[in-house]
Parts: sequence; C-alpha cells; structure tokens
Amino acid sequence: MEHYYTIQGEGYNTGKAAYFIRLGGCEVGCVWCDVKDSWDASRYPMVMFDEMLNVTKEAGARRVVVTGGEPLMYDLSELCKTFKAAGIELYLETSGAYKLSGEWDWICVSPKKFMQPIKETLEKADELKVIVYNSSDFDWAKKHAAIVRPQCKLFLQPEYSVRERVLPDIIDFVKRNPDWQISLQTHKVMQIP
Repeated sequence: MEHYYTIQGEGYNTGKAAYFIRLGGCEVGCVWCDVKDSWDASRYPMVMFDEMLNVTKEAGARRVVVTGGEPLMYDLSELCKTFKAAGIELYLETSGAYKLSGEWDWICVSPKKFMQPIKETLEKADELKVIVYNSSDFDWAKKHAAIVRPQCKLFLQPEYSVRERVLPDIIDFVKRNPDWQISLQTHKVMQIP
C-alpha cells in the first residue's frame, strides 16, 4: 500500500529509525483503524521484493517494519529471506489473527476483538500491544498476557481518538500492574508518518 522511512512511534521500539512497508489487505476491520485505506489490497500494485529492498537500502535504513492492513494474510517467508540476506532487521506488526510466516527479529502482536488472535502466533510475540478504547479492554489485555511468553513486553496504548478519556485509567492500571507499560503514538505528536 505504501512505504516510507520514518521513526517508529509506538511500542517497545519507539524512537528508532525504521523503513515502514505497509501491505494492503485486512479482514480484521477495526472500527477505529487509522489506515482503513489499507483494507482493500486490490487498490494497490504488486511490488517486487528486490525493488522494496533497493528503496530501503537507498534510504539508509537498517531495519524494516512490516505492517498493514494485516500482513500475515500473506506468506512472508520470501520477503524475510530477501531482506535478511541483505542484513536488514525485520520487525512485524500483526493482529495475530493468522499463522506466523517468515523469520523476524521482533514480533509485535496487537490483538483485536474483531478477529481473535491465534495462540501459536501469540506465543511467538516479543511484544503484546493492546489498544484501549473502553474499560473492557483491560480484561482483554490480561487474557492475552496470560498466553504470551514470560519475556514478552506488555504495552497498553490508548486509541488515539479517545486518549484523553482512557489515559487516566491506563495510568491507574499500569500502577497496579507494573509488568505493563504505556505506549503512546509519538509519531502523531511529532507529526510524521
């Protein structure tokens, strides 16, 4: 769908330079999705892996974030092989609703109620990032934290449109549950993609 070199704005890797590759296609359908244009993959041209690798290298990027839409709708094994052979670090952002494919340096699973994550993908997560839109999302977060590996980093992130309403509850939750951290969408504050 799109690609650009920017600064990772949320989660564990906040502040790191990364080349973002956003794949078109998503069946998860989050009501509050901020990239609904990504849902229909047929709107976007196919791009060869080598072409994406070249623009990544030309930008001087050492790491790539593959996101969507929902990237795991596709088998990402060949994409990973292409970038790994060039020494590029690969980070994945997924809802976890599909089987994991490819070899990744970092896997962020952000489970959505609209399409449940699968256990096998959750168990491989390096980072669990739960978007908080309403109070029931805290139980949703705890449910999925019980599935991930003990070393998985746990994040709560306010859904941007309701951040002022939910942030006080997130702060209170993290104070009572110190294994969790807060993720904010700093790229929106910096006004970068």
